[in-house]
Amino acid sequence: MPYPAGHRAEVKRKIVESARKLFNRHGFDGVSLHQIMSGAGLTHGGFYSYFRTKSDLYAEVLGCFFTDPNWKNCWEGVEVDLTSSGAGEQVIRAYLSDQHLENVENSCPMVALPSDVARSGPRAKRAFQTVFQAMVDVLNRSLPDARRTPRPAASQATAQAIAALCVGGMVVARAISDRSQADSLRDACMSIALNLGGWRHQAKSKNGKPKANAAITQKISYRRAKAISATAAS
Repeated sequence: MPYPAGHRAEVKRKIVESARKLFNRHGFDGVSLHQIMSGAGLTHGGFYSYFRTKSDLYAEVLGCFFTDPNWKNCWEGVEVDLTSSGAGEQVIRAYLSDQHLENVENSCPMVALPSDVARSGPRAKRAFQTVFQAMVDVLNRSLPDARRTPRPAASQATAQAIAALCVGGMVVARAISDRSQADSLRDACMSIALNLGGWRHQAKSKNGKPKANAAITQKISYRRAKAISATAAS
C-alpha cells in the first residue's frame, strides 16, 4: 500500500528532531546515525532516503524558531510571538530564561552547537549564519522607532550586539558549574540587552516576584530614614 500524503515530510521531521536533541546533548562527533534513527523510531538504512550524509542532516538541524515556522520550542512557560511588536523583548527574555538554560536537548542550536559549527564545513556555517541573521532581523524590527528610524546602520549594529549578548551569555552560563554565578551572568546580559534595545529590565527575586529598581529602593530607604529622624527629633 502507498504511504499516506505527508508521510515523507513527517519521517524527515522525526529524524531532524531526534538529531537536534542528540547533537545538543552530545555534539556532532558524539552521535552516530544509528542513534539518530533509533531515536526517531526508524531503521538505520532509511536515513539515506532523506539525507546524503550526517553533515547534511547537521546543517538542517541548525534551523530554529527564527527560521522554521514548524519548530516548536519546549521551554515550558516560555512563549515568543515573532509577529508581535514586542517580539524583540520576548526573544531576549526567552533566550536567557531558566527554561532555556536547563533544557539542553531543546536548546537553540546557536547555543548548543557553535564549537561544532566552527569546525564544520561551509554549509553548516551558512546555516548558522542564517539563523543568527534571522534573530538579528527580529530584534531590529522590534526596536522602538526612535532607535530604528534615524540611523538604520546603528539599529542593525544594536540588534547584532543584543543577539550576541543573548547567544554568548547563554553559552557561558551553560559552561559555569556555579548556578548562582550562571544566573547572575544571564541576568546581567538580559539587563544590558534590554537596555540596548530600549526596553526596561525588571529583575526577579528568588520567589519569582519582580525586584524593585535599586535606585528607587535607595530613594525610598533614604526618605524613610529622614522621616524617622524628623519624628524622633520632634
